[in-house]
Amino acid sequence: MSVRVQVILDEAEAVKFKSQAAKESKSLSAWLRDAGKRTLMKNERRQGLSDPGSLKAFFEQCSEREKGTEPDWEEQKNLVLESYRGGNEA
Repeated sequence: MSVRVQVILDEAEAVKFKSQAAKESKSLSAWLRDAGKRTLMKNERRQGLSDPGSLKAFFEQCSEREKGTEPDWEEQKNLVLESYRGGNEA
């Protein structure tokens, strides 16, 4: 069942929204609906680390996004200590 919702916009917002909807070849209604769905999905992703499956998916996304390898922790600690002691003065 569909429900009609009225949205009150000022003129400048309406022009911007309609323009963006046209650029995406969508009606204003479809564009607003999609914008709302994207917002809901973002919020769900932020709160979605409550079960092992979502946590695994989060780390997989991080691995896909990040390039290279994680630095060796002992090596990093030694670099910090050396710098702290004045061994890496530039």
